Amino acid sequence: MLVDTRKADHRKLRLTTVDELLGEIDRIVAAEKAGKLRRTGNWTTGQIFGHLASWMSFAYEGFPPRSKPPFFIRWLLKKKKLQYIRDGMPRGVKIPGVPGGTHATDDLTTEEGARRLRTVLQRMKNREPVKFHSPAFGEMEHDERIAFQLRHAECHLGY
Repeated sequence: MLVDTRKADHRKLRLTTVDELLGEIDRIVAAEKAGKLRRTGNWTTGQIFGHLASWMSFAYEGFPPRSKPPFFIRWLLKKKKLQYIRDGMPRGVKIPGVPGGTHATDDLTTEEGARRLRTVLQRMKNREPVKFHSPAFGEMEHDERIAFQLRHAECHLGY
């Protein structure tokens, strides 16, 4: 049975750097290996890591079809971008018309998901230029994009 992630237990997490996120990945992997990881959402640890890695990689590799919301929604989201960066992202949001409500929820092992996430985080740390801008939020400066991705990670890793 699926959990309503808008209401599920969710730990408060605040990440300020890519290195902090890398440390959190290490802690989660270690907790899972030790049998001490408690998840409250619907996805496995590998799915969460893979989802985050994919959304970060889309800026380098291209966004999937049906990622671009209608004009009015894009207009609204651009107005909320700074609020999301400052306060965090809303939980339980689904992309209309996309099966499962979002892209990149492949069932991965924790190790594979962590490997993918660490790889794209290194690209971000190295300030590799992006080739594609967010279809929902538009162009972002490098530091703004990192902060946005950290908020996305906080949202998912809180489960």
